[in-house]
Amino acid sequence: MARIDVTIRGAGIFGMACAWEMVRRGAKIRVIDTKGVFAGCSGGLVGALAPHVPERWNAKKAFQFESLIMAEEFWRDVSQASGEDPGYARTGRLQQILDEEGLTRARERAVEAETLWQGKAVWNVVRAEEFGDWAPVTPTGWLIHDTLTARLHPRKAGAALAAAFQSAGGELVIGEAENEGALLWATGVEGLSDLSAETGKTIGAPIKGQAALLKLDRPDAPQYLADSTHGIPHVDGTFAIGSTTEREYDDPFSTDSQIDDVVGRAKAACPALADAPIIARWAGLRPRSRSRAPILGAWPDRDAHFVANGGFKIGFGMAAKVAQVMADLILEGKDAIPEGFRVEDNL
Repeated sequence: MARIDVTIRGAGIFGMACAWEMVRRGAKIRVIDTKGVFAGCSGGLVGALAPHVPERWNAKKAFQFESLIMAEEFWRDVSQASGEDPGYARTGRLQQILDEEGLTRARERAVEAETLWQGKAVWNVVRAEEFGDWAPVTPTGWLIHDTLTARLHPRKAGAALAAAFQSAGGELVIGEAENEGALLWATGVEGLSDLSAETGKTIGAPIKGQAALLKLDRPDAPQYLADSTHGIPHVDGTFAIGSTTEREYDDPFSTDSQIDDVVGRAKAACPALADAPIIARWAGLRPRSRSRAPILGAWPDRDAHFVANGGFKIGFGMAAKVAQVMADLILEGKDAIPEGFRVEDNL
């Protein structure tokens, strides 16, 4: 058997995206996960790839923008290699504008986006009636419509990534296997706990989230943000609504009335959802670093050990760029990780 160049622990979105990027550069890669592909929070329901607002630009926002632009080609390549549809589409997003102050701010951001988004996407202020029954309720009659936001179907994306990785010669182990070569830890909540224990610092914490899936076939419609709910139409005739943010909980994997409240607010905000039945609920833990940024780079005081973690609520949107910079670092020794994302920045 050929020697393994890199072993990746964790088959969530960061682990599998890094594995795919490395294997298609010609590296011999082994991915190990005892629970399965996208078995943790990556296998939820929502699957949003949504940008930060185009203002007060910084390294995190620039990194995310590059990743969102890269995502279309990244997922097209995954689909072609796997023969499976990850459910990717850049369908855009609608957001309520609640008052005159918000309208002024939205128009200012539209101007900022012309420069910051480099003509590759737009942030427009539009009349709600342009979107008919799909428009979220908005007291001003105005909405923000951006064309940078995209979506994935999380479970289809996981299956497609795994198939693409294996078709390119990658080794995927569901269970246990030997670590060989450099070692990348992309182990989510467990990895944050391990980092915290080893460094004696609180690197991050698990945050519980709940989401729901409705039966509603509007696959080409834009996502929306309204009344602190996020709605995402998927390719398979379903519609995901998320999510709660729970720092205190009894059972990390149970759903309760909190997600029912989120669904109720979502339906009130978007009348097109009124009669859509709930067909599934999900709950799980998501890794949140001290910031919402990813944690990337070398594991302190461990030779040839690396970390790809964090990215709370923005992991899918960050994945393509995370994969690129981690492949650069591990395979080529090229460090292009932005300030604020490094492991030591979270200590």
